[in-house]
Amino acid sequence: MLEIRGLDLHYGAAIALRDVSLRVPAGQVTAILGRNGMGKTSLLRAIMGLHRQSRGAILWEGEDISRLPPYERARRGIAYVPQGREIFPLLTVEENLQTGLEGKKTRTIPPFVFDLFPVLAGMRKRRGGDLSGGQQQQLAIARALVREPRLLLLDEPTEGIQPSVIKEIGRVIAMLGNQGRMAILLVEQYLDFARTLAHHFVVMERGSVVWMGEKDEVDDEAIRRRLAV
Repeated sequence: MLEIRGLDLHYGAAIALRDVSLRVPAGQVTAILGRNGMGKTSLLRAIMGLHRQSRGAILWEGEDISRLPPYERARRGIAYVPQGREIFPLLTVEENLQTGLEGKKTRTIPPFVFDLFPVLAGMRKRRGGDLSGGQQQQLAIARALVREPRLLLLDEPTEGIQPSVIKEIGRVIAMLGNQGRMAILLVEQYLDFARTLAHHFVVMERGSVVWMGEKDEVDDEAIRRRLAV
């Protein structure tokens, strides 16, 4: 389980997170909803160690990882798929996937990755930059999964993606969640997509958690009003 306790985060004098506390249970999907600029990405970056919190603690599987660098968090089973994908455009699909194995003894890509994303199997030698946006998103998720993480952080995986690929990504997230072995923290702006996948919901506004609840407690209209620009 991932547990966040009283997290504050600053960018200079600007406050990005205020007293954020939440839990992400193992084997389930937790969705964080909110408009742009509400602190969702900052929270994921803090969990991954890409930006140090000002106050509070991040506990993963009972260990306080608040002061660990990102590579140590990755070694403890945490994987991050950033907003915007951030694949290596000049590397091939296969080489991009192998970068996810950095630090492991093997350079062999686990076959299950191509079972989850069959489109990538036929594109092993194509450069990442030549793929469509949807294919790049699948590659970014696959790169995170090659390490077989126990916590997967997904930052708006549907952004700018065509509906057919959104459906495929949703299928993979649902499959991983239903296996019961991985905790998944999904940042989304679209309630309909999150509704089909998540067991738990968190709504953020101005860097703070303003609502948390289970799937059967979600008031769709109330949340849509909070998400409206």
